[in-house]
Amino acid sequence: MKRIIALLLIVGAAATAALHFTYPAAAAAGCPSCYGFTDLGDGVYVEGDMSPDRRAAAKATIETARARVREFYGDLRSSPRVLLCATEACYRPLGGGSRDVTLLDRALILSPRGADTVIAAHELAHAELHRRIGLRATLARTVPQWFDEGLAVVVSDDPRYLAPGAERCLVEPGGDLPTARAAWIETAESAGLYARAACKVSRWLDAHGGAAGILRLAASGSFEEITASTGS
Repeated sequence: MKRIIALLLIVGAAATAALHFTYPAAAAAGCPSCYGFTDLGDGVYVEGDMSPDRRAAAKATIETARARVREFYGDLRSSPRVLLCATEACYRPLGGGSRDVTLLDRALILSPRGADTVIAAHELAHAELHRRIGLRATLARTVPQWFDEGLAVVVSDDPRYLAPGAERCLVEPGGDLPTARAAWIETAESAGLYARAACKVSRWLDAHGGAAGILRLAASGSFEEITASTGS
């Protein structure tokens, strides 16, 4: 029995070490304290050296971002852990050059450059959608990437990519938008894809009852309607 326990401990330690080196963001989300994060309660963790004032501001930012997502959907089904870095030294090993890392509907990690209400709400919107459509659909990338990103822009009400008022489009959607995540990442900023996707999604929402349209899609488990009704 002791040998079995010892073997399990060794296997567990090896798996943890492998996760640390291959996907440190997931390892940090699983054990924030192991990576120097302090628990502020309510699923919010901050870099240990963050000052009291910045801790309070970070907590308020996440609360406001959650409220923004809740306002769109009516309630929240997801409750991802949120890890906020105050320095690049904290974030760089976990997320690289991007402003944020979202792990399904389980966790998100924000860099010093991304820890504001809009960015936090954008990432929380991803987590909420993934929670509502389910793990299988999320892993299968059933929802086109442009729709996932455009919806997050709309939910977060990002003024960089949306106009105020009833007509939200700053630019026309144009032609087809990337459906795969890799293709999106390669061209998102240079091609102005966020604004184009946000326009396309905002018009889809107008035509399908807003959040109610998303809920119907999630309940049906079929997302072909997105492609059929938008042409990409």
